[in-house]
Amino acid sequence: MAVTGWHRPTWVEVNRANIRANIENERRHLPENVDLLAVVKADAYGHGMLEVAQIAKDAGAKGFCVAILDEALALREAGFDELVLVMGAVPLEYAKLAAEKQISVTVFDVDWLRRLPELETSLRIHLKVDTGMGRLGVRSLDAVRDVEDEIAKRQDVVFEGIFTHFATADQLETSYFEKQLGCFKEVVASLKERPAIVHCANSAAALLQNQRDFDAVRFGISMYGLTPSSEIAPVLPFALRPALSFYTEIVQVKELMAGDCVSYGATYEAESQEWVATLPVGYADGFIRAYSGFEVSIDGERMPVIGRVCMDQCIIRLPRHYPIGTKVTLIGEPNTADEAASHLGTINYEVTCLISERVPKKYIL
Repeated sequence: MAVTGWHRPTWVEVNRANIRANIENERRHLPENVDLLAVVKADAYGHGMLEVAQIAKDAGAKGFCVAILDEALALREAGFDELVLVMGAVPLEYAKLAAEKQISVTVFDVDWLRRLPELETSLRIHLKVDTGMGRLGVRSLDAVRDVEDEIAKRQDVVFEGIFTHFATADQLETSYFEKQLGCFKEVVASLKERPAIVHCANSAAALLQNQRDFDAVRFGISMYGLTPSSEIAPVLPFALRPALSFYTEIVQVKELMAGDCVSYGATYEAESQEWVATLPVGYADGFIRAYSGFEVSIDGERMPVIGRVCMDQCIIRLPRHYPIGTKVTLIGEPNTADEAASHLGTINYEVTCLISERVPKKYIL
């Protein structure tokens, strides 16, 4: 059972206004006929799925994209009746449940349709085309035609949409992107009947590429104010507003002398007199061991995490004594998710997704 630590001074703040602004700016950037689907999988990239879904709906999102059926069911149970697309695989035994809940599912193999038992309620499907990502999706025009033919045999399947996913939309060099885009357009042009929702853009493509030929975009990482890659940051059409900040407070301050060591393995040794603080956050909260050496901040002043990060605690070196209860920014300003990602050797997506359910979320503005 996941327990959320409401009685510990470690928390995440999610700025509603910033999420709303990112969506509204993207909607203004899109052609009028193109809808925005909010990607809220993985607990909205660590921002809280149900809360973000409501913010997105209020800001004009026309539907939601998730990774697994359970996420879609949670949205339905919370009262969201908009389009919800499960982009990952849905086992056949749950197709009936998806149909009953009017949840759209992804089809990427004609055999799945052939083995689908007859349903009393129509199942909405989106055909996934693999144009070069190499994950889920049909890979040829013949495979697309097979799916179309199978749909035509059935009265219980609605061909609601078709989509693909770009591998390099977050790069300035666009040759591979153009290859994928051309392939997808060829597939769409070959269809006997165009479905209602043709979509291909992730955040990067939605920001940088014209969407006039399509019906919707899937707005994910940039809805949360994070740039899909540092490479395209200078050419974004509008400024993104990061929504998440990760905070804790000092629970103990100690004075170390030369030769004193800190944390497991005694990997950090003080070279002279210094002040250190213990923080009640660790790798069980998503502040993983690799954060050792990362600079957190107090009132904008940076200070390093020293020694090994523990499961529930970590230690920082202070420039001077601070009182118990002093607020510490783990991720926010100036030590952003992008900086954290660079330190960890990963991407900003992973930084926010790592934050565990044990860390409570507070919604502001």
